[in-house]
Amino acid sequence: MPITIADVASRAGVSKTTVSRVLNGKGEVDESTAARVRRVIDELGYTPSARAVNLARGHTRVIGMLVPSLIWPWMGEIVQGAVDVVEAEGYGLLLFTCNRGAESMRQFSAQVSGKAFDGLLAIEPEGTLDYLADLYAGGLPVVLIDDRGDKPLMPSVGTTNRAGGALAARHLVEIGRRRPLVITGSEKFGCTQDRLGGFADVFAAAGHPVDPRFVMEGDFTYDCGSQAIRRALDLGLEFDSVFAHNDLSAAGALQGLRQAGRAVPDDVALVGFDDIVHAAHTEPPLTTIRQPMRQMGEMAARRLIAHFDGTPLTSEPNILSTTLVVRSSTMPA
Repeated sequence: MPITIADVASRAGVSKTTVSRVLNGKGEVDESTAARVRRVIDELGYTPSARAVNLARGHTRVIGMLVPSLIWPWMGEIVQGAVDVVEAEGYGLLLFTCNRGAESMRQFSAQVSGKAFDGLLAIEPEGTLDYLADLYAGGLPVVLIDDRGDKPLMPSVGTTNRAGGALAARHLVEIGRRRPLVITGSEKFGCTQDRLGGFADVFAAAGHPVDPRFVMEGDFTYDCGSQAIRRALDLGLEFDSVFAHNDLSAAGALQGLRQAGRAVPDDVALVGFDDIVHAAHTEPPLTTIRQPMRQMGEMAARRLIAHFDGTPLTSEPNILSTTLVVRSSTMPA
């Protein structure tokens, strides 16, 4: 049977509380008693539970991470970035998803109430931003990885969505494209507005304003990309390029163009957004705007752990830059 703190207390003739105080070095036990307890610990070979010791000290050395789901292609990159930092700093990670909706959130809330972790990294599940803000306001250290461009009033890490849209437009203008079709994400997301705004500004400045008829609202899925191409062609819209607001919808657009007999990039140049792993392996490989997903996870974790070490958390966001990755969907090999 494993040796317990009760065994140590019984052999040393003290209470379990006294043993706990010796283990935690709280200095509330006289030296002779503390020496006796330490001697018994050595004799019995007692090894205290790291979790029990940390709880007694008022922290768990565990970080919670809340994400909507793990099925999005870029989610693993963000989580891996966070894990790399968390493990290197000697913390554990407790991962929560919202795959089961309200039931998942009830279980998560129970863990929050039970103080199962010292702080939280979050990629906002749909409709939880106010709840996360309340947790932060209530004293839980929270850092949001702001993939939606919501610009929350809490510590966050984000990326340059507007500048990313401008990079896509500038590239298309430079290669001579003048009539872009834009396949957006859901219009309720800040990142959608920013990507479209940055893109439209560059084309307007070049003397080729984006026609609102050429802006197709999507939902960041493969199917929305292929459907947008079919809808644009059915409407008789003549376009020489496509800017899709993520790589999944860009891949769908690529399929739609292929089915319609439009060659990429000769007839239509195509740009995505994210630079997921799949983007380099489409046919042709996809030009895209790279979001530094892994670095976003790393920075969020570093910011939270720096707070544990005494650096105050503020609502000022950390913003990482997007970059253009040119491949064959805009430039023939």
